[in-house]
Amino acid sequence: MSPIPINLAVEDELSEVILRRMLHVLKNFAVGTAYRHGGFGYLRKTICGWNQAAKGTPFVVLTDLDEYTCPAELIADWLPVPKHPNLLVRVAVREVESWILADPENFSRFLGISANTVPPQTDDIADAKAALVALGRKSRFSLIRDSIVPRRGSTAKQGPGYNGCLGQFVREQWNINAASMNSPSLARTIERLTSFTPVWQHEEM
Repeated sequence: MSPIPINLAVEDELSEVILRRMLHVLKNFAVGTAYRHGGFGYLRKTICGWNQAAKGTPFVVLTDLDEYTCPAELIADWLPVPKHPNLLVRVAVREVESWILADPENFSRFLGISANTVPPQTDDIADAKAALVALGRKSRFSLIRDSIVPRRGSTAKQGPGYNGCLGQFVREQWNINAASMNSPSLARTIERLTSFTPVWQHEEM
């Protein structure tokens, strides 16, 4: 069976790395273009365009739930027209960092800390990025601490090497199957991607 061509639209660099890793592990996709130009606002503004474009090439949009109560509420707010079957809108609850934390064994090993310090059921964490940065402060590896944790006096929420450091973890050590056991939103995304069958234009006629 030929790989399914698919384009990506994501909030940021880390989301793209996570999504690419998932599609690579699932092995049934040929990733085309990835679009990311500055957070959820860009995705919200462009999602109707991706919905139209999905008629020709499937699209997967990955965003954070943030302050919405549920993914269905977010999708209804962002997309006021019928969603094309080839548009996959996947929502990390509440942030993609929760999907990283959902693999406590490998992530704790990456940081050099005890796995018991990683919170269980990571979809329930209100601010997964803050939780991840707090764990980064405990890392016994100075390079990781300096990358993940904001510099003293900075107003930033993350360190200067945040995306690169975590991207390395995702590409080399993150186990999506183990993580899906602790994150229902990740498990649903894997299930949806695994079962996805595109509808081509000639089939709609």
